[in-house]
Amino acid sequence: MNARKLVVLLAYVLFLLVPIYWLLNMSFKSNTEILGGLTFWPQQFTLDNYRVIFTDRSWYSGYLNSLYYVCLNTVISLCVALPAAYAFSRYRFLGDKHLFFWLLTNRMAPPAVFLLPFFQLYSSIGLFDTHLAVALAHCLFNVPLAVWILEGFMSGVPKEIDETAYIDGYSFPKFFLRLFLPLIRSGIGVTAFFCFMFSWVELLLARTLTSVDAKPIVSVMTRTVSASGIDWGVLAAAGVLTILPGVLVIWFVRNHVAKGFALGRV
Repeated sequence: MNARKLVVLLAYVLFLLVPIYWLLNMSFKSNTEILGGLTFWPQQFTLDNYRVIFTDRSWYSGYLNSLYYVCLNTVISLCVALPAAYAFSRYRFLGDKHLFFWLLTNRMAPPAVFLLPFFQLYSSIGLFDTHLAVALAHCLFNVPLAVWILEGFMSGVPKEIDETAYIDGYSFPKFFLRLFLPLIRSGIGVTAFFCFMFSWVELLLARTLTSVDAKPIVSVMTRTVSASGIDWGVLAAAGVLTILPGVLVIWFVRNHVAKGFALGRV
């Protein structure tokens, strides 16, 4: 029975890894070889596709733009969600459960619903085609998720710790930063992971709210069609490099994510 489960698990993992391997395989091939036939490894290994990305400003600037607004959004979402989640976990006030549910309903709405309002608002106040515009737009979806995750972790911290700190003379900022946040560092890691991943893979808002200066990599990848056709090799190399930030984030917060799943809040 164990051997059968192992075979099924290996088959499933292999099924998941095949597209990633095929993308990596294509990234080291020329367009001629990609279109010439089916090969399981490069017959003429080349790094030209990666060289194009690292030397062409329109490509590498797309990665820098994406990293800029994604990190900015993650920081803003955490700064807003941490005090809000603390309030939901420690205080009871009129309509607290309804307000908490309303926050989650914002996360459930598709980005296309807010596309036109954001576009018109940012165009009128001069935020269009800026990193801040995309970061703030993504906050509409990331802040509710961050509050929901952090509230679960904070509720698991006994309130007696707060009371003891106040008796010992800690001010709220000192208690919150020095004592409370280290206790929920796993929750912060989980929250940062989900905020980063949503903002990194989101396409519709990022593409519509930018044009030149803050154009993200997902927008650049959709414009690889030229007079000679689609540059499949460069597109595959760009796809490989797009996966790497997510892999690195997962590696650094893997223990926190596992703990979040174990606590049942993720």
